[in-house]
Amino acid sequence: MRFVILTGVSGAGKSTALKMMEDMGYYCVDNLPIPLVERFIELSDSASTELQKVAVGIDIRNGQNLDEMRDVLVRLQAEGRKCEILFLDADDPVLVKRYKETRRSHPLANGERVDKGIERERKRLQFLKESADYIIDTSHLLTRELKKELEKIFVNYREYKNLFVTVLSFGFKYGIPADADLVFDVRFLPNPYYVEGLRSKNGNDQEIRDYVLQYQEAHEFLDKLEDMIRFLIPHYITEGKSQLVIGVGCTGGKHRSVTLANELYARLAKDAEDEEQEQCPVPIRNYEMKIEHRDIEKDALRGK
Repeated sequence: MRFVILTGVSGAGKSTALKMMEDMGYYCVDNLPIPLVERFIELSDSASTELQKVAVGIDIRNGQNLDEMRDVLVRLQAEGRKCEILFLDADDPVLVKRYKETRRSHPLANGERVDKGIERERKRLQFLKESADYIIDTSHLLTRELKKELEKIFVNYREYKNLFVTVLSFGFKYGIPADADLVFDVRFLPNPYYVEGLRSKNGNDQEIRDYVLQYQEAHEFLDKLEDMIRFLIPHYITEGKSQLVIGVGCTGGKHRSVTLANELYARLAKDAEDEEQEQCPVPIRNYEMKIEHRDIEKDALRGK
């Protein structure tokens, strides 16, 4: 039997994830009292049941009993019972925004601001996060992206990568992305905006790509940036970072930044494919990736 404890901070999407796991064939129980966890596992694992996959939601709603979960985990390990822990997390500003949108109060806020409740909850749940087999940061995940991540772990049984890397192109005139961890300015390259016939195109078009990449400086920039990202990623993973947003910006976020973001993504994604086919001595591929172009359509929407 595969037994999964689904936990995490309030507002990170545990209820949604539990429904998804139910669709994946898991027998799901939400908010099971801690004193019943061991007995429930025994019953689920007995010969009289046909349960093969079970997921149990455990969170702050257990109140003071939550602290007993430490001892439960120790006893399960001593008995040789395999128990996987999936922890859902999200950035504090995202959680606050979600609570405001739903107009719900945080269970630990006690009449104070939401961020105070989040701070208390994180302290109470820290031992579960430290014990987690999988940590998914839902701050920037769409529902379908969360489902995809869960399917990788619980349907396709692929090795899960705890770091999610987003390569994000943007335009400085629309502001630096608030969630960017690393920001790189590519406005040092000639701007195709001023070349007749290229203004209306974007970095996804071959004409723009050819124009930007004709300059040796573009290739040197990509080589140096790739080398730095390769160096940083293993250290971010070691430190437990779950989200890395790499911002690549130009003036309008339509030409140069899109081209170079695409190129950087392609290089890192190729590393991903190579390591899945062959074991690498340096595990730089312990991450998942996606690419976004934040401002690529803004000029068109504004009629410029």
